[in-house]
Amino acid sequence: MGITQRARGVLRRRDPEATIPPGSRNVVFGPALPDESTVHLVLDLGLRIGEVQMASGAGASDVTATIIAVVTAYGLPHCEVDVIYTSITVSCYRGTEVPPITSLRVVRNRSIDYTRLADVEDLLRRITNNELSAPEAYAELDRITTAPHPFPRWVATVAWAGMAASLAVLLSGGQGGVMLPVTAAAATAVVDRIGRLLNRRALPFFFQQAVGGAVATSVAVTFYALGWLGNPQLAVAASIIVLLSGLTVVGSMQDAITGYNVTAAGRMAELALMSAGLIAGVVLALYIGVRIGGDTMAGLDATSIGRAQVLAPALSLSLQVLAGASTSACFALASYAPPRPLLIAGIGGAVAAGTHALLTLADVHTVLAGAVATTVVGFAGGIIARRLRIPTLVIAVSGVAPLLPGLATYRGLYELSVLGSPSGATTLMLAAAIGLALGAGVVLGEYLAQPVRTRLGRLERRISGPRLSGPLRPSKRRLD
Repeated sequence: MGITQRARGVLRRRDPEATIPPGSRNVVFGPALPDESTVHLVLDLGLRIGEVQMASGAGASDVTATIIAVVTAYGLPHCEVDVIYTSITVSCYRGTEVPPITSLRVVRNRSIDYTRLADVEDLLRRITNNELSAPEAYAELDRITTAPHPFPRWVATVAWAGMAASLAVLLSGGQGGVMLPVTAAAATAVVDRIGRLLNRRALPFFFQQAVGGAVATSVAVTFYALGWLGNPQLAVAASIIVLLSGLTVVGSMQDAITGYNVTAAGRMAELALMSAGLIAGVVLALYIGVRIGGDTMAGLDATSIGRAQVLAPALSLSLQVLAGASTSACFALASYAPPRPLLIAGIGGAVAAGTHALLTLADVHTVLAGAVATTVVGFAGGIIARRLRIPTLVIAVSGVAPLLPGLATYRGLYELSVLGSPSGATTLMLAAAIGLALGAGVVLGEYLAQPVRTRLGRLERRISGPRLSGPLRPSKRRLD
């Protein structure tokens, strides 16, 4: 900052009582700011960084802290940030004599790209360390957001298929044979390619979910009718988990816990709507399959759905750990994660699946077991991720993937639509409780990791709330 700007700042912060005549209205002078074009540039820079985080599923508190860190680094110390699920607004305060400068950006794109998120996190660190000027940072951000995905789209399709196969092994305990993971992988690959075509034609996501649920269920039911598959329920459940994995369970709970209720309500409304579309597709396919199949579908009984009994518990545990690691790694790969976050995500999935399996063997309720398992993942991820410069959000969301309640969702849908049993509503409520417990556990684990991380790295001075993305150091002013 030059001598002229410093002098202007001193004049702006003069005592109003010494310069304003008695009886005149009080005037509040704002802080010394750069020129107006620079202010607009900095506000847009902060908004675009926040947009990338929101599109990746980051919480509103993380986005708010990120934008305040960016604008403060470039000389805008008094900015107010308003984050809702579909838009971000930033207003730069300039005193009572001059209107504030306000910028708004609508968040339309929800495509998850963890490579882009990691690059933005690195850019944010350079900004807060005063290594880049505002124009340089803006140019770098433009390069990051316009860069293509790090690998072709078919690799993501293979990753989704691998995730479904891993989930099939996880749900069956390895007792479903070869056809179970093959069926789940084939159904998921077909769903992904069809969803890609529908997305190009701008079909609303509700109908995309319905088509995905119907296709996945139809493939499993057809293989069962042909005698190729003995457990169509588990194949459908694995495909349901893949379709649910991209939804913002973790972000919804983080926003609700940190007090951003409007954004939390928006995320939960989207979660409910997408789940409703999935339910519609699965129910339709089940109903048609049972009607057409007749006696060949008699064995499709919801009461027999469950984890296969394995004679050797140690073998079951090892399989679940490996399947959990593969599930999380495949999810991270499908979300375009770089190699190092990909490896850490796999470890997080192994920890989540192993912890959940141990608690299940100890007869702990499935809701509590899921909450404890994700708390462990959030705690470990909160400590490790920052030291390795990996977005904690990648580990959190990937670690939750193996535990999503796809099997409970399928049970509830089958009981309601095919068996006509009112117990299906109770099963669906259990699935919702599991999902909420998973999100809450991740947020709690990250919150508990902060004081430990503070002592390890001395990077924070106080607990500022759960942080899954954005700056680690808290802002100098409180984020109310």
